[in-house]
Amino acid sequence: MKSSKDIKVQETFPEGFLWGGATAANQYEGAYNEDGKLPSVADVQPHGVFGYPDRSAKYYPTHKGIDFYHHYKEDIAEFGAMGFKVYRTSVAWSRIFPTGEEDQPNEKGLEFYDKMFKELKDNGMEIMITISHYEMPLHLADKYGGWKDRKMIEFFDKFVTVMAKRWKGIVKYWLTFNEIGNNIHKMEWMTAGIDPTTSTLQDNYQASHHQFVASSMAVKTIHEIDPDAKVGSVIEYKTIYPMSCDPKDSLVVTTEKQRGYFFSDVQIRGEYPGYAWEYFKDNDIEIEYTDEDMELIKNYPVDFLSFTYYRSRIASKDYLESVQKETNSSDKEVEGDTSYRGDDNILNTGKTNPYLELTPSGWSVDPDGLYLALEDLYGRYQVPIFIAENGLGVKEELIDGTVNDTYRMEFLRDHIISMKKAIRNGVDLFGYAWWGPIDIVSNGSGQMSKRYGFIYVDRNDAGEGTLKRYRKKSFYWYKKVIASNGEDLEIDK
Repeated sequence: MKSSKDIKVQETFPEGFLWGGATAANQYEGAYNEDGKLPSVADVQPHGVFGYPDRSAKYYPTHKGIDFYHHYKEDIAEFGAMGFKVYRTSVAWSRIFPTGEEDQPNEKGLEFYDKMFKELKDNGMEIMITISHYEMPLHLADKYGGWKDRKMIEFFDKFVTVMAKRWKGIVKYWLTFNEIGNNIHKMEWMTAGIDPTTSTLQDNYQASHHQFVASSMAVKTIHEIDPDAKVGSVIEYKTIYPMSCDPKDSLVVTTEKQRGYFFSDVQIRGEYPGYAWEYFKDNDIEIEYTDEDMELIKNYPVDFLSFTYYRSRIASKDYLESVQKETNSSDKEVEGDTSYRGDDNILNTGKTNPYLELTPSGWSVDPDGLYLALEDLYGRYQVPIFIAENGLGVKEELIDGTVNDTYRMEFLRDHIISMKKAIRNGVDLFGYAWWGPIDIVSNGSGQMSKRYGFIYVDRNDAGEGTLKRYRKKSFYWYKKVIASNGEDLEIDK
């Protein structure tokens, strides 16, 4: 006779847990036109503009980023000093295939990543590469309308094949698309190279289908080249609460969650769910696909699920639109900047969750929401999970060569406690990446002043500064957390 007392519960983070950080090439590399690279969709998004290209602006923050391209050795050494076990970043597509249509890759671009990956390995890190992180070649957006065109699948597969062959045995983890689909309705240009002034639901969901096919093709290609590699994808996840106990509010929450589940359901379960076909019918959306598309999606699901989590939101029967472009304003350092956007947590209505604190930019702070997200996603899919992004961005001042960011340590501590609780409850969580471990350019607004890093970079919103790096107080705290595998969470006041 056996007893439940004989069952061993995972009380803490498992041995080999992958602690680390996450960035994206277009937000920190810079060198946008060096060594053969041509512009990406990110390189025509100016400071102060969210989600819209502008080719006549005076200042484009991505052009220089934080100049990681020339500082990668010192930055990676800092990540190594913190004890990172994994580093998640992206490869700039237009650094490898400048227009996306070349027959042969740009060797100088490949050589940069050869050197970068060697530094990461030498500093003890596994490498996780996001293949497409808001930086498709500008030429493909201009000529083909981005992912609306089926030819994008062919261009993407060529990109994937070159990387998989080049870095077989070096890159262990691959992510096909960052926040696949979730953000296509409010960031069409960045996520899919689609003109946001003319895009329709039809365009966005057709583009999503092409990305699903490309993702499954990437799984197939990478597994054939490197059977030991693991391939996942990234969804955006915000835990959603009903505003009241009115059943109709909960019905709205269910519908909202399905809109997000759609992208992970297809990639993990290998088929379009019934609620998606119903939604397409109700909204006169006609997706073009082939039988071969559906077979590929069915036979090549991702190996693991990763997701980004920053905050939660609320919803009710009175607010049925699930996606709106966000436009908010606050203090600016550059005249005319109206892009330092917050998040109303509910579909741009001005309402917030009264039980939660907000960051200065209006984002809810909800570590319990992370626990609920882990329980929800693991219960739904039963596949290993990696937290691809989580972080706190605030305006900060460098004082005596550092930043006393106790608030960042407290934020991370509380989210680690939620992660540990989920693991104890049986969730197969194998890693966590803080966004971003060094201050980088904001994807949405191009700002430097909304800082996430454990490392401060001397650069302001106007692109001025020495680019010198400084360790914040949280640098040493996260180092201690990693060394103790998540056990030592004490914060010195």
